[in-house]
Amino acid sequence: MNPQPSDDTMDEYGYVVNVDAAVFDDGEYLFIERSADEDHAAGQLAFPGGKLEASPETTDAIERTARREVVEEVGVEVGAVTYVCSATFEDDAGTSCLNVVTLCTHRSGEGHVRAPEEVAAVHWLSPDALCDRTDVPPYLLEYVARVEAVRQAERPD
Repeated sequence: MNPQPSDDTMDEYGYVVNVDAAVFDDGEYLFIERSADEDHAAGQLAFPGGKLEASPETTDAIERTARREVVEEVGVEVGAVTYVCSATFEDDAGTSCLNVVTLCTHRSGEGHVRAPEEVAAVHWLSPDALCDRTDVPPYLLEYVARVEAVRQAERPD
């Protein structure tokens, strides 16, 4: 039996879990431009995604979160969801976060703003086109490189 962590341990090491969905289709990834009203990284490009909201004993919680967030934010359905990498960070309010990046296959939908309070615009961009933009945070470039490595290893095209 695993002992339960103390409240002190949870306060010190508890994280909000965020899931990013790198949706790939025809040489391009789906990116959102974050709304100016967002508390974190307002106006910057990002993968669609959001907080894990799952009850205890939920199976496939990361995959479910990736699928849900992509539909909610941009109206796109995804198929396979593959883990790519994770990183911890502190958001602008000082909250400790665990970011999980996934690679998702595009199933259907063009992509459009469905949650304007979170998303200002939707863009399909190749990795090269992404590098030409000025609104790309450095960590996103690293995530794209990691996603590309996994995608090419799993599904070369």
